[in-house]
Amino acid sequence: MKLLVTGGAGFIGSNFVLYWMKNHPEDQVINFDKLTYAGNLENLKEVENNPNYTFVHGDICDSGTVDKAMEGVDIVVHFAAETHVDRSITGPAVFINTNVMGTQVLLDAAAKHKVKRFHHVSTDEVFGSLELEDSSKFNERTSYNPRSPYAASKAGSDHLVRAYHVTYGLPITITNCSNNFGPYMFPEKLIPLAITNVLEDKKIPIYGDGLYVRDWLYVEDHCRAIDLVLSKGKVGETYLVGGMTALAPNIEIAKKILKLLGKDESSIEFVKDRPGHDRKYDVDWSRIKNELGWEPLYSFDEWLEKTVNWYKENRAWWGRIKSGAYKAYYEKQYGG
Repeated sequence: MKLLVTGGAGFIGSNFVLYWMKNHPEDQVINFDKLTYAGNLENLKEVENNPNYTFVHGDICDSGTVDKAMEGVDIVVHFAAETHVDRSITGPAVFINTNVMGTQVLLDAAAKHKVKRFHHVSTDEVFGSLELEDSSKFNERTSYNPRSPYAASKAGSDHLVRAYHVTYGLPITITNCSNNFGPYMFPEKLIPLAITNVLEDKKIPIYGDGLYVRDWLYVEDHCRAIDLVLSKGKVGETYLVGGMTALAPNIEIAKKILKLLGKDESSIEFVKDRPGHDRKYDVDWSRIKNELGWEPLYSFDEWLEKTVNWYKENRAWWGRIKSGAYKAYYEKQYGG
């Protein structure tokens, strides 16, 4: 079988390529990536010389390059996207272009080449925000209510994918996942930012009152979920993928990280909140559990400890990233 993985040099995409080649060594994998700031081929060193692995440097908005890469492909797993909410607030245009227009280019090529499955990876942020006291959860029937340019761009791409299924008969599946964490995550999101800052004896910046709540999904569990959807999921259907059974606010996540690293709470620094900050996401992942038999391998605390240890052991990897352009962005975003 031949897979085209878009965004395969990014955080989740590279973890998926590594997972797939380990668990399906007979398959061919094409990694199609533009190599923006978040793409890093260093993540894939262990497979770069594998004869079943191919890297294509390309933009999903470039129809010619996409069309050529799609030849002979059986399955498309579409990760490629601009993903950071903060960046979408300061520069929304690239999010619309990549996440909406790029998805449309891929869908056209997938329909032309008659791929057997187009799997679209999306986010729980398309559903909007819950109040802290609200006990309800997002599920596959929740209405869309995106509240940031990033979430709106992903909502648009979700609708396009479903439209191509209905209009052109393209065999699609969609997963809307919660916040991922784990190895190779670019250190601009909360968990890797907190870990690496503490390892550098810097403060952990926490937006607002720190009571914002997210469902956290370990990246390997996410890869396992996609694998199951591809093998057992129903064509045309959507599955929500989350990782937690008991939610914790961001401030508590930061405290857990500090405890694992032997630091006290003086390392926490509250910073100015971002505009339109969604208060809470909570994901009901009972459908994928009941229908496909998926659930996280370990608890959040166990996965968090593994993640902290990975960043402790791979300081050279993230040290190279947290310099240059990243440093300029960080200072602009958090004030130094």
